[in-house]
Amino acid sequence: MAIVNNTLVMESTTINLLLATAQPETMGLQEFYRKYALLHGYFSIVVCLFGFVANIFNIVVLTRPNMITPTNVILTWLAVADMFTMLDYFPFALHFYIFKDSDLKFLETRGYGWMCYLLFHANFSVLCHSVAIWLTIALATFRFMCIWFPTWGPQYCTVRRAKHVIGIIIGSVIILCIPNCIINSWTTVGKNETNILGNETLPNTTKQLDIVYNVDYRSEGAYVHVDKMNKMIQAIIFKILPCFALACLTILLVTAMHRAYKKRMRLRNQGRNEESDRHGEHNRTTGMLLAVVVLFLLTEMPQGILTIMSLVQDYYFNNVYMPLGDVLDIMALCNNAINFVLYSTMSKQFRDTFVSQFCCCCPKKRPGWMRMKIIKSKTEQNGNSVTTHSHV
Repeated sequence: MAIVNNTLVMESTTINLLLATAQPETMGLQEFYRKYALLHGYFSIVVCLFGFVANIFNIVVLTRPNMITPTNVILTWLAVADMFTMLDYFPFALHFYIFKDSDLKFLETRGYGWMCYLLFHANFSVLCHSVAIWLTIALATFRFMCIWFPTWGPQYCTVRRAKHVIGIIIGSVIILCIPNCIINSWTTVGKNETNILGNETLPNTTKQLDIVYNVDYRSEGAYVHVDKMNKMIQAIIFKILPCFALACLTILLVTAMHRAYKKRMRLRNQGRNEESDRHGEHNRTTGMLLAVVVLFLLTEMPQGILTIMSLVQDYYFNNVYMPLGDVLDIMALCNNAINFVLYSTMSKQFRDTFVSQFCCCCPKKRPGWMRMKIIKSKTEQNGNSVTTHSHV
């Protein structure tokens, strides 16, 4: 529940008491969470499988020599972050949702290895998702600068600077995720072996202890300050600030596209069709990138609003945010998987490159056309005749 986007990992006992402590006005939400949790694992693995393959396609296509541009470099690393998110979430959904032992509470497991994986997942998924958010912000910023400042924007937004920005984002997010790694922990619970009816199966003299691992959260003693720092980082830098930045950049991109459209119409009215078509292609590319940004905004905005409400009052975190955690997760996973569909439907260059790389059965040249050999002869100054051959 909300492991991808919610680093405030609660103890499993607290999570499973949500239904018992829920307020009357949120009982319907708690019931929805309980029923949807039975389906969440299956939905997640389908999305993860599709998204993993789709992002591999994105990486291969966007790294072709004819596709190397500053925005495509950022899109490539966005696909890398999304791919690792899918790869990490798949075993989590399998073990803790689909194959979860019926007698265990949420996020409990009997395997020590799975407990280590859960801690890794709680940190790595936040890292990948946060990198993806800030890469999307960088993508929108680069595109806006190129459109709004057509003279010096493309000169400033180079491939080299795009790589520098990517490195800064990844390095900064890794540092900012250190407090999250520190406070996430685990604990063990000993249970006597019981049968399905809850009766002890062994005599008192021969009882065996069933070791169960569950997540824990360091927030006492010296960890109080780390806990506060982590909550501020996750709420402000990874939730509220990105939502605000994405909203502003969406408005700026729409304004820039409208401005570019009017310029294109003015060029067409002047009879400068070739230049107008070139501006039209740029607008289509901007539209595709705008769709990527808007989808991220639609995914992150509900979390940003709930995060602000949770900071104001703890009631919203326990009774609203946590029951919606699985829904927020599946929304984030779908957003990570859908970019391939956007690129394929909105970019002709992406489609052509994809076909040339993966569709070997498709003819690379139009049928019915043959290459013709042209023989040219010319006389040089010394009187010698030179024959050249060319193909068209």
